[in-house]
Amino acid sequence: MGWIIAGIVAAALLGGLIAMLKITVPISKNVYNEQLVRTDTQKWGRVCSCPENEEQQAMWDAGCEWAEGNKDYKREVHIVNDGLNLYGEFYRFNDSGKCVIILPGRCECLKYSYYFAPAYKQAGYNVLVIDTRAHGNSDGIYNTIGAKESGDVLAWIKLLETEFSIDSIYLHTICVGTSTGLLALTNKECPDSVKGIVTEGCFVSFRETFKRHMLELNRPLFPVLDLVMYQIRKHTGTNLRKTAPIKLVSKVHQRVLFLFGEKDVFSIPEKSRILFKKCGSDDKKIVWFDKGGHSHLRINNTEKYDKAIVDFLNDGE
Repeated sequence: MGWIIAGIVAAALLGGLIAMLKITVPISKNVYNEQLVRTDTQKWGRVCSCPENEEQQAMWDAGCEWAEGNKDYKREVHIVNDGLNLYGEFYRFNDSGKCVIILPGRCECLKYSYYFAPAYKQAGYNVLVIDTRAHGNSDGIYNTIGAKESGDVLAWIKLLETEFSIDSIYLHTICVGTSTGLLALTNKECPDSVKGIVTEGCFVSFRETFKRHMLELNRPLFPVLDLVMYQIRKHTGTNLRKTAPIKLVSKVHQRVLFLFGEKDVFSIPEKSRILFKKCGSDDKKIVWFDKGGHSHLRINNTEKYDKAIVDFLNDGE
């Protein structure tokens, strides 16, 4: 009798699981396509990603104003990597051989990156802003959370070295751009010309930060969160466990400047301190900001933000 009851219970649970998956699998596909797939050519174009957010629009406007004021230094650049046409803009301010590559977060094109350029120009660096694959004018469909984007960065580095005689490179990364940057830095093919990384809003893993985004939106986590992670693996081949920043930072030997916000609800301070502690660099620094949300530190702390970068770069000379 006990086996019969157990069988009935198991059948009921299995039936419930199947019914739940019939509902949640399509939901996870929709979430994945909305957040991580360029479903049409207009998506993630060279426009402000969130104009309804006053700070985001203000950052966009300030960045575009910076680009307009420096247009005489601009050169359009293009590479082909992994069969994709990738586009960028190189701002040559001097012949120092120094340059920063700015890697924006998810949904953002190269115009968003303008906003973070002033500190680097002040420090005597040239600036390369890029449309990451599937963003702006670049080809591509999928955001691979840095797995394939990091190979694109290595190709951009090669262009800087061969075409512009750049021999000292830093990466400035925001949110998901950090995953790309860390994967590039820890790649065995990363050249010695890459001296370090400045990272804002680095997260321990994409699953962790995506979970916090879902919680912020009051979305149910189970089982949609893990189904979205499955969609990433299925469509891009990205192993999110192996590419998680918490797995990568211990392998970093270049210089690192972590920029973190005390009020960041996606890259929370508790986890951020763990990242800093685990970082393998002998030359690492952490700067905290008490104002500003995720990816919005500079607009709330402009002078302190830029000074932190300039001081860090100068210390490495």
